[in-house]
Amino acid sequence: MSDRPDVMAVAETLALLYRIVPASVSEGPAGTATHNYLAEDREGRQWFVKAYPAGTLVAGERQALALGEWARRRGLPVPAVRRTVTGDVIASAGELTVSVTQYVTDARTAEGGLCGGRWAAVGDVVGCLHRALADHPGGPPRPVAAREVCDVPRAGRRLRDLLARWADAPPPTAGFAAWCARTAARRLADLPEVATKLQGLPGTLTAQVVHGDLASPNVLLRGEEVAALIDFGAPGPRSAACELGRIVLDPRTVLARPDDWIPGMAAAVDAYWAANPILPIDDLLAVPRIAVGYLACSVYPLSEPLHDPAAVTPALEAYGRARHEAAAVLWERLEEAEEVLRDTLR
Repeated sequence: MSDRPDVMAVAETLALLYRIVPASVSEGPAGTATHNYLAEDREGRQWFVKAYPAGTLVAGERQALALGEWARRRGLPVPAVRRTVTGDVIASAGELTVSVTQYVTDARTAEGGLCGGRWAAVGDVVGCLHRALADHPGGPPRPVAAREVCDVPRAGRRLRDLLARWADAPPPTAGFAAWCARTAARRLADLPEVATKLQGLPGTLTAQVVHGDLASPNVLLRGEEVAALIDFGAPGPRSAACELGRIVLDPRTVLARPDDWIPGMAAAVDAYWAANPILPIDDLLAVPRIAVGYLACSVYPLSEPLHDPAAVTPALEAYGRARHEAAAVLWERLEEAEEVLRDTLR
């Protein structure tokens, strides 16, 4: 991303619109679509400031922040949003648009992978979150066709479109772009086999309001406990089991824990079920198959070299390769994972 706002502009906005007089403002951890800052006020309180680039759909960001506030009011570990002097969750000053939340100290993201007691801790918190969000005004849980969760025809269309765009552009011969083009072609060729394997899913899965972006960077850990859930998406019905699988079978965890990811996943799903017994057990038993089906039907980040070349960083490249490698591991050990999960839940 370019056009990072100056820290002085951020400091002035905090003082003017949030009544936070900063003693210091510094650049914070990199965001996927935002510029982030850390601020400390004169009382020693720390704040996380997210600056949105031009063109951001602010209405959706407001809905996402409101969803986090809704979960926080129900006891979930979500950082408090700092409202502006006019009571808004997002402020604009000139070309600068920001939101401010409490900074979570002494915590790190789950990007390093789950291990030990973290499996059950994450499963429990996600279960509590989904149990609370089942009562969200966005709508009660409802059944949706499993093919809508792992949409093979849609994946085929997107991969064919991506390959057509690669064909129209100068063909990449090396580097991450070339790997993406080769992998997209391989992914398209594998889709018929993926469709066959996904026939093992239940006919319907349960959709409800969920976190919406429960990736490992958005789960903060402190020791073996979950310190916070951050960066919610705008509320909308999504598969609860798919969201659970996305975090407990994160590609980096699967690759880093070759001997532990199956029992760890089972422990996480078991803890989830204890916290959220209203989700049908068939949804929970399907978590490993949904997780690998989701990866197989995704074109991210294969599309990034074409759609957003500036977003291609060494970290994104490593993550893209990890997703592909982890999918192969998940397919190879899928039946074993499902058997262990059945034994755990039954």
